[in-house]
Amino acid sequence: MSRETLDARRLLCPMPVIRAQDRVNELQPGTILEVVCTDPGALNDIPAWCRINGHKVLETRSEDDGYIVVIQVCSK
Repeated sequence: MSRETLDARRLLCPMPVIRAQDRVNELQPGTILEVVCTDPGALNDIPAWCRINGHKVLETRSEDDGYIVVIQVCSK
């Protein structure tokens, strides 16, 4: 299982979700994608996108310099 990081800092809604979607489309099922954001809306938007598209949210957290959403790519 591979792990990728997507830097979506300094992007405003809806761009973190769009960038995550674009990256997920390039990845194999089982890959872990860590999305690093500064837009607090991403903590809700990316998990909502994952539910709609069948991907698994492993973790969401706030850090001093932003927000992290960790997802696992599921079958397409």
